[in-house]
Amino acid sequence: MSKAHRKARKKNQSENNSINFNKAIQKTHVQLIPKSLNQEKYILDLLDPTKEIVIGYGPAGTGKTFLAMQAAVRAFRNHMCDRIILTRPAIGVEDEKHGFLPGTLEQKMEPWVRPLFDVLRDYYSIRDINHMVAEELIEIAPLAFMRGRTFKESWIIADEMQNATPRQMKMLLTRLGHNSKIVVTGDVEQADRHGANNGLLDLEARITSLPINEISLCKFNTKDIQRHHLIGDVLELYQEA
Repeated sequence: MSKAHRKARKKNQSENNSINFNKAIQKTHVQLIPKSLNQEKYILDLLDPTKEIVIGYGPAGTGKTFLAMQAAVRAFRNHMCDRIILTRPAIGVEDEKHGFLPGTLEQKMEPWVRPLFDVLRDYYSIRDINHMVAEELIEIAPLAFMRGRTFKESWIIADEMQNATPRQMKMLLTRLGHNSKIVVTGDVEQADRHGANNGLLDLEARITSLPINEISLCKFNTKDIQRHHLIGDVLELYQEA
């Protein structure tokens, strides 16, 4: 993106965005700090404008979602995108469906995208986030209702995509528009879909057999876990489960 383009976008955002952000929280600097070699590669790909699709997959606690959201906030603050799109397959415990939750479709999706909003809380107040959602600077986009859309000037974070089908994954990736980036995250060990019906495994196999320069594949393992030290042990306990 040219310097003139970034300047024009910054001006347009300032004119069109009536949100008075909480300055104390807004000052929180976005720092993407790698704590492993795989995280370093992942961060480099997230920040690389030539990598338009970034796929990060591996065990829980490796920073896949956290770093993706940090990069999205950084891009938004630096006027490298106009909005952040959040999505994930809506598969709940005991086959819970949208229809059992009250409210609008976006409100029904909130429990599924809560981990993404938790990261936003590090950089914005609840009031600011609510305003950003109302102004569609942040959009909750149910995966099932994306068909026919094209996301331009956007960062799309697709979380828990091990629960998507190959057809859903294809549909998501073909929503990519001008000056946008899609980040796909997931953990095949926590999949509710298996074998040929697992969209993340299917995508991994396709990218491995036919690499594309603009698409990066970042695989994490238990050595990359940065949450509580017992998480790695718990994962080993349930390895055969």
